[in-house]
Amino acid sequence: MSILKSLIQPVTSILDKFIPDADTKQKIAHEVATMAEKYAHESAMAQIEVNKTEAGHRNLFVAGWRPAVGWVCVLSMASNFLVIPMANFTLALADSSVNIPLIDLSTMMPVLMGMLGLGVLRTVEKTKGVKNGTT
Repeated sequence: MSILKSLIQPVTSILDKFIPDADTKQKIAHEVATMAEKYAHESAMAQIEVNKTEAGHRNLFVAGWRPAVGWVCVLSMASNFLVIPMANFTLALADSSVNIPLIDLSTMMPVLMGMLGLGVLRTVEKTKGVKNGTT
């Protein structure tokens, strides 16, 4: 939203130079601001429609990319905190000098945190009785 405000500010400063009437100037500035907010809302709604279409698609490669990202995160976390430590423990018991390194999760964690954050928000919506974007 700050991008919209930064784009609106030059328009309102131009209005200050060319329109002497304060009421007219405020009305035009309000229309410009409302137009920008309306465009942002329409853009968000269009993205939601694209998301709905993707989610309802029969092809797994279209509808399944979000769950696939989630499963990659789950498998990476399981590997890092369960599979690899257990394998290293088993290798150490077998007197092996092999040590499997842990996976670097630093690039995956922002994706996982974003997905979990969205999950938490949806849980809050469900507890407040919101169903599919409506009350």
